[in-house]
Amino acid sequence: MKLLLGDFTIWMLILARSAIAVLVLVPLILYLGAPHRLLSPLWPLHLTRAALFAFGFALFYAAFPFMGLAEVTTIFFSAPLLTALIAAIFLGEKIGVHRTASLGVGFAGVVIAMNPTGDTFQWVAILPLITAATYAASQVIARRVGDRETSLTLGLYTIALAGVLLLPASYALNEALVLGPEFRHLRWDWSLPGDNLWIVPVIGVVGMIGYILISRAYQIADAGIVAPFDYTYLPLAALMAYALWDETPEWTTIAGMVLIIGSGLYLGYRELMQTRRVLEPTPTAEIVFTPGAPIGAIAHTSDASDDNPTGR
Repeated sequence: MKLLLGDFTIWMLILARSAIAVLVLVPLILYLGAPHRLLSPLWPLHLTRAALFAFGFALFYAAFPFMGLAEVTTIFFSAPLLTALIAAIFLGEKIGVHRTASLGVGFAGVVIAMNPTGDTFQWVAILPLITAATYAASQVIARRVGDRETSLTLGLYTIALAGVLLLPASYALNEALVLGPEFRHLRWDWSLPGDNLWIVPVIGVVGMIGYILISRAYQIADAGIVAPFDYTYLPLAALMAYALWDETPEWTTIAGMVLIIGSGLYLGYRELMQTRRVLEPTPTAEIVFTPGAPIGAIAHTSDASDDNPTGR
């Protein structure tokens, strides 16, 4: 997205991603059949989530021409912190003392990365922070939807509606404001340059797959547990920024990134240790159901003995 914003507008790229999602997911859902569906009674939640996704990431991409990729990404990573807090407030998920402390350290890292008192601070830094709030809310909605919807249907509604919802908003923005050349990526411009046009469908497919997978994770697990694993995006974004644009982040960005990643790793370690303490080694058999997959009884063969081969 950052690479293409020099030739394409935000609205064009997001709409292209929506069109690709429709072309791929609609035939796939029709082929697979139930429990996947095109018409869902949960459409109000889908519509809300699509609106959050559309407007939030439009602001995220709007900051790209003015900030380094590492800086934008680091500020955006207040999202996992907000996700855990929103889930605790609205879904009743417990975050505990250790998790609260870890999230606090992570949020301190976000504030350091923003460096609001520094000379280099600019108002554009607020945009990825707003994106973080909308992203967190959208993932909490995915958690509320849960297993009532499959990940394919959830992804179709969210990604496909995002491009449509942005059209009137982008037109109104251009009618209300006179955008200078530095805001070319926000103009109501639908010209199709030939250079890099082939990357557009690649962005659509990769973005669709990634969003469906992360949404599925939030559907089937506590939001406060899944959110810290989003932190792997930080070092990847910094490496890509250096490799593609020779961007070197400020020391405040690096310091904030270290705090964010450190809090995420500690939180993940705590959750792993807690899960190991809770699980009992008694032989059991589980019924596992995943939308789109058959129901099956899975025996813990490691616990099953010769006298009890079923593991019960």
